[in-house]
Amino acid sequence: MGRPLTVGVVATVLLLFALRWHAACAQTCLLTFPGESKQYTKCNDLPKLGATLSWTYTPHDGSVDIAFRATPAATNGWVGWGINPTKTGMVGTQALIAFRLTNGSTIVNTYDVQSYSNVTLSNLSFTVTNKSATFESDGAITIFATLILPSNKTNVNQVWQVGSAVTNMIPDAHAMSNNNQQSLGTVNLEQGTSTGTSSLPHQTLKNRHGVLNVVSWGIMMPIGAMIARYAKTFESADPAWFYLHAFCQSSGYIIGVSGWATGLKLGSYSKGTEEKSHRRIGIALFALGTLQVFALLARPKKDHKLRVYWNVYHHSVGYSVIVLSIINIFKGYDILDPEKKWKHAYIGVIASLGGIALILEVVTWIIFFQRRSKNRSKAVGSV
Repeated sequence: MGRPLTVGVVATVLLLFALRWHAACAQTCLLTFPGESKQYTKCNDLPKLGATLSWTYTPHDGSVDIAFRATPAATNGWVGWGINPTKTGMVGTQALIAFRLTNGSTIVNTYDVQSYSNVTLSNLSFTVTNKSATFESDGAITIFATLILPSNKTNVNQVWQVGSAVTNMIPDAHAMSNNNQQSLGTVNLEQGTSTGTSSLPHQTLKNRHGVLNVVSWGIMMPIGAMIARYAKTFESADPAWFYLHAFCQSSGYIIGVSGWATGLKLGSYSKGTEEKSHRRIGIALFALGTLQVFALLARPKKDHKLRVYWNVYHHSVGYSVIVLSIINIFKGYDILDPEKKWKHAYIGVIASLGGIALILEVVTWIIFFQRRSKNRSKAVGSV
């Protein structure tokens, strides 16, 4: 009798523990609001921006009830969550975005994110019903909606975001901090797993793109040109100045091509962005730089009759590359929007090089006139 009783007690305890565990798990997906609560079967804390996503997936009709919660970047800001049906990233996302109106009510609309600068109020590529949003006392906004998944696809690319302002029902651009840029990933609505796709490799690629191009096109190329322009004035520097010039320009070109290649890779990550002028100048720089390399292979000797024309070509293309490089680097700063100290540092470097060039230019002309005067004196003395 004692043995069956013991087994019964153990079974009862295990059953109660299992029920308690199930209830505890279920409670993690219980959202509570003043006067009501909503239960979901799945929920995840998203890795960036302090956001959460809760949902219930219904397989037979491919519908999913979602609740997305985040805090806007400012009092009059917005929160958004969406699915990108075709690829990872923000461009192409079909988004639900919520914000408070001036009368204090909270509204949620659907938007088509066609590009970083083109977000339009629009129906989505999949059906959305039961849209609503609540504003909470701590400043957070929760978006509720029912989605009918395209082709009952359960593993989808998700994007979430917060912003600081809304203009004419269109959300203003969000910040470009690492947290903002890393707020994307995938979610398996059936299995209940959600991952944040870290943009660290993407961000690292951006940083490398910037550093490589600033060092090569923006610093080494101008220094190489300065060596050719001013060092050869001093007879003792010949032919060392030429090798230094060739080293700076060839190294700058090789590093610059690496920077150009990272730009192409970034472009493949950001289809739909409108950085046409930056891209076109970058392509022009690559073409001109490549022409300079091939021009060195065809450089006539000093006493050749074509040397003067080659010099005009070489100098014109070289200075054009430098001017275009500096312009494009500042365009790149505006696009990447890094900390101001990096832009200020480059301004300091360019200003310093410009100051040195100005001093050397004066010195070069002084030496030129001194030599011409000396040569004239010798010519007169020989007569």
